[in-house]
Amino acid sequence: MIPIHAYEGRRVAVFGLGRTGIATAKALEAGGAAVSCWDDAEPSRARAAAEGLTLDDLNRRDWGDIAALVLSPGIPLTHPKPHHMVELAQAVGAPIISDIELFAHALAGLPEKRRPKVIGITGTNGKSTTTALIGHILRATGRNVVVGGNIGDAILAQAPPRPGSYYVLELSSYQLDLTHSLACDVAILLNVTPDHIDRHGDFDGYFRAKKRLFEMQQPGGIAIIGIDDNPTSAYFSTLRRQRREEEVIPISAGRVFARGVYALGDRVYDALDCASHPVVDLAGVLTLPGRHNAQNAAAALAAVRALGVSGRAAAEAIASFGGLPHRQERVASLAGVTYINDSKATNAEAAVQALGCYDRIRWIVGGRAKAGGLDAAKPQFHRVAKAYLIGEAADGFARELDGHLPVEQCGDLAGAIAAATRDARECAEAGQVVLLSPAAASFDQFTSYEARGDAFRALVNDRVAADRTPEGVA
Repeated sequence: MIPIHAYEGRRVAVFGLGRTGIATAKALEAGGAAVSCWDDAEPSRARAAAEGLTLDDLNRRDWGDIAALVLSPGIPLTHPKPHHMVELAQAVGAPIISDIELFAHALAGLPEKRRPKVIGITGTNGKSTTTALIGHILRATGRNVVVGGNIGDAILAQAPPRPGSYYVLELSSYQLDLTHSLACDVAILLNVTPDHIDRHGDFDGYFRAKKRLFEMQQPGGIAIIGIDDNPTSAYFSTLRRQRREEEVIPISAGRVFARGVYALGDRVYDALDCASHPVVDLAGVLTLPGRHNAQNAAAALAAVRALGVSGRAAAEAIASFGGLPHRQERVASLAGVTYINDSKATNAEAAVQALGCYDRIRWIVGGRAKAGGLDAAKPQFHRVAKAYLIGEAADGFARELDGHLPVEQCGDLAGAIAAATRDARECAEAGQVVLLSPAAASFDQFTSYEARGDAFRALVNDRVAADRTPEGVA
């Protein structure tokens, strides 16, 4: 646990008692704060009470003594309207912050020579893979590494920072909205496409949240910017006018430049110190397929090079990267059919990346639709043999796909897997892929994209086990 001393002797409200909220409350108590915990969901309150935390109905208490509100990132801050807790905090002038901001306070309280290096990664797609890949490279090259933020365990549940350690943080727009002083040594923006508009009001509000990561940096901090889409390319140009050239590094999966890191096909090129030269060959790295992962690898290479890792050592580490659950995870192959779990693709911009990696795809798609529907995935429809629709979005997606793809309404995941397997086995073509890449949120049928991916994996493994069991053998 990382004790938070910034509010010692004062009272802090913690609203939202999931894994992060509980870790935050414990860290504040360990630092001497009085903590009032609440969640509107009874099961969450029960878990917090079982952990020994003090429940205090924040809807009913006097907020006059509240010094700060630590808000769960998923709770509305400004749009579609501020949550009641936000209004209560604003009424008494209490700052509204995240656990990441408390982590920043903990770092600020350390002598400079004892502070760890902090690497922050944001963007619409690719954050988790890039975060995990950077953590993997740093560990493989002998560094003490903590990976957290929007991935893994809550950041405040980790061991206290040690000199020479590295914190690699995936940071969502929700978290950045509530963070004001996290000064990353290396900050990465991979890409930006419209997402979470309901939370931020419009695309500009969403992009502003991403930019906060760079606005919080101190002089000397390194900014790594993907330049493969227009908004981030323009932002790269803005930062280049504001900072020294060596502090702003471009990355790309297709564009060549004199200084930076870029990928062409399966090769990742380092053009940071001298003439450009190939450093990483992704052809044999099955956990990093496709153009989007080439950009992720370029970002990771740029980050670790900025932290003093040699290109050769980074390349060796990338070759051993095991990949992430729910992100183009190969679950099984049986009778010429490969099953891929890409449940983390919760929008069409993410799904199109997976669709571009395979041919003869049996595409399981659907859930709770997001703004834009499937439009961003259209460039890869030619790779899809048939779409199998699930969840709330099924009717709407069927209308979008009409005239483009054969579709089958399957209702739920089990039905979609069964139908896709049937069709794949009946098809004479080799190399059939059953791909769960839903292009939609999971909350209509599952509690999270992880739960959806876990269900896919379990259903596929059950089917594989049944197929491999000899007839008549129990």
